[in-house]
Amino acid sequence: MGGVRRNTSILLLAVGHACVDIYQGAIAALIPFFVAERDYTYAVASGIVLAASLLSSVAQPLFGVLTDRRAMPWLLPVSTLLGGVGIALSGLSGSYGLTLFFAAVSGVGVAAYHPESARVARLASEGSHSAMSWFSLGGNIGFALAPLMVSAAIGHGSLSWTPVLVLPALGGAALCVPVLRLLARPQTGTSRTQASRSADDVVSFVKLSLAVVFRSIVFTGLSTFVSLYAQQRMQGSATAGTVALFLLFLGGAVGSVLGGSLANRYDRVRVSRWSYLLSIAAVTGVIYIPGPAMFVFVALTSAGLYVPFSLQVTLGQDYLPSRIGTASGVTLGLTVSIGGLMSPLLGHLADATTLKTALTPLIAMPALSWLLFRILPEPTAPKSRAATPTPASARQEA
Repeated sequence: MGGVRRNTSILLLAVGHACVDIYQGAIAALIPFFVAERDYTYAVASGIVLAASLLSSVAQPLFGVLTDRRAMPWLLPVSTLLGGVGIALSGLSGSYGLTLFFAAVSGVGVAAYHPESARVARLASEGSHSAMSWFSLGGNIGFALAPLMVSAAIGHGSLSWTPVLVLPALGGAALCVPVLRLLARPQTGTSRTQASRSADDVVSFVKLSLAVVFRSIVFTGLSTFVSLYAQQRMQGSATAGTVALFLLFLGGAVGSVLGGSLANRYDRVRVSRWSYLLSIAAVTGVIYIPGPAMFVFVALTSAGLYVPFSLQVTLGQDYLPSRIGTASGVTLGLTVSIGGLMSPLLGHLADATTLKTALTPLIAMPALSWLLFRILPEPTAPKSRAATPTPASARQEA
């Protein structure tokens, strides 16, 4: 595949990735509107995040296993549409049960997208870390755009306007078609990964997965409640809530690019360790530093938590070289989903005490990730595999 063809494919995949990840960010962005319009408590509102996360956290590793066995490029447009339709329908019914169902539908769509898109993007990138960083950047931009799109669509109306939010899904699904055509010939006749399972470092992969879980808890906890928390701190300003959530997601774009750049100079484990140290201080600042300075710490928290994001995915793939899709599904699935399982607990604690008290335990999460990264080795095998653009080396990250 020529350089122009590769760049075109990665660009289209990056924009498509942004369209899908809008729906991960949209769940959190909709929470203040559900609270305001339906008088949900913190615990009840966080249950919507749980609904999207629960099925996604289970389904995403399963889709990873499936992509290890058989290429399923058709999943890209189908899952994109599923993620968008779920969010579009979530605000139409006053029924809490239906709202949970549609949030879960969106979560399954997101879960189905990421492992297969990781495989396709790695194939399109031909082993280029720079190309993969742009693909990851697309997802971060989608996260960042979510609160702005939600606010624009329903900020001056009601939840009945959520169908407007299906538009990114329609665009993202359409973008998948030319990419799959471009990649059709390189994929034809390719074999599955030839790496021996004896090369798998399962112990390190488990440690890495735990670090991903802790990172997920702090990020999802903040994304669920930082908008409401900023409104409280800024005398009820809805704009402050939107800005805080936007910064939390936008910092991910900076963090992903910075993480890839730093990993070219230092090893991934060391870079991740540094970023989690920064995150400990940044999360503390978000919760306890008064005034507008809170927004600075929100941006620092986002960058700190996103520097290791794509690095963790590639580390997982390198710890399990015989099961690239499974590794991608677990690391990506845990990153975007498991944190949502803890949101109702934070919501209950906030209802019983204060939102500030409920967010305080999140400070410990990046500290636990840092401790785990202190005992993780840096894999050396990827360098030898990167030279050969086979399907095994064509699945890097999402």
